[in-house]
This record gives sequence, C-alpha cells and structure tokens, in this order.
Amino acid sequence: MTDTGDIDRRRFIASIGTVVAGASVAGCTAPGTTSSSAEQSPSGETEADAGGATATPTPTEEATTAAQSGGGDVPSSVSSYLSDTSNFDGSVTDATGQDTVTVEVGASGNNGNFAYAPAAVEISTGTTVQWEWTGKGAAHNVVAEDETFNSGSSESGTGVKFEYTFEETGVYNYYCTPHKALGMKGSVIVR
Repeated sequence: MTDTGDIDRRRFIASIGTVVAGASVAGCTAPGTTSSSAEQSPSGETEADAGGATATPTPTEEATTAAQSGGGDVPSSVSSYLSDTSNFDGSVTDATGQDTVTVEVGASGNNGNFAYAPAAVEISTGTTVQWEWTGKGAAHNVVAEDETFNSGSSESGTGVKFEYTFEETGVYNYYCTPHKALGMKGSVIVR
C-alpha cells in the first residue's frame, strides 16, 4: 500500500475510533461520583484500563506513524487517546527545540481541575518535560501508559514537581491514576 493509502486508512480508522469513543462515554458517571468499574486492582490498573480500549502503540511504532503522516500532524493514537479530554482541541503545542517544557498538573478541564495543560505537546529528543502541580483538583500523579515514567503516588499542593527526559522518538500517552476516568490524560510527541 502507498504512503497516501496508509494515511487515508489511518484517518478513517481514527474517525471510527472517535465515534466509538464518543458513544461509549454516554454511560460514564459524573465527576465526584464513583463507579465499581473504576476500582483499582492490586497492580494499580483500573478495570477500564485493562479493557484494552486505549491501547497505545509502542514509541517506536508511533514514531514511524508520525513520520509517515508528516511533521506537525497529530498522530491518530494521540487524537483517539485524548478524545474524551475536554481541554484537547485537536491541536498539539509545538515546543520542539526547547530544553525544558512545563506541563501544569491540575489545570482547568474535565469539569474541574482535572487536566494537564497543554494536553498534547510536541518536543525534540533530549527535552525534559517538567510536570508542575497547580495545587487544584485534589491529589494527582503522572503515569505513562507504557510505564516509561511514573511520578509515584498521587500528591496534592503547590510546589510538587516531576520531570522526565525523553531520549527516544515516539508518542508517550500518560494519565492521572485517580482521575483518568474523568479524562485527565496527556500526550508527549517526541520527534
């Protein structure tokens, strides 16, 4: 298949994923309520996480996809992963060429302070992303879907920081363990 055919196929699959994700959100609980399907297992993974609906390609696979779709495009794995994140508008913040990039933890979004800002950021290899807590929205953490990085237990307050230096190209999707079901997720695209 040609590169153009692969891109068209990805766009079609991404659009189907968006429709399916939108339809599945209809049964979600409101913020501040609990649901037995969001209880954590001993591994820290929720039942929703284990369902595989948000499967993420490995960074190497995604780097190939991103390169094929052309620089600056939003990879389909980012669009589908962040489809239920209220502060993701379909665009990516371009921070390529910067040594350090800051992402707010507990930013406004998802019916409260349950978001990362920016939700999606594009960086260069060797860039350090520093997540800084706003002190809003209760206790948060930062956990990569592929377990590349993990800030540990949820923390609250201002002055809390976590950082990770990205040495390999790819897409790294991450979430806040207690607020993932609310849509508190983010993506780092490393080119």
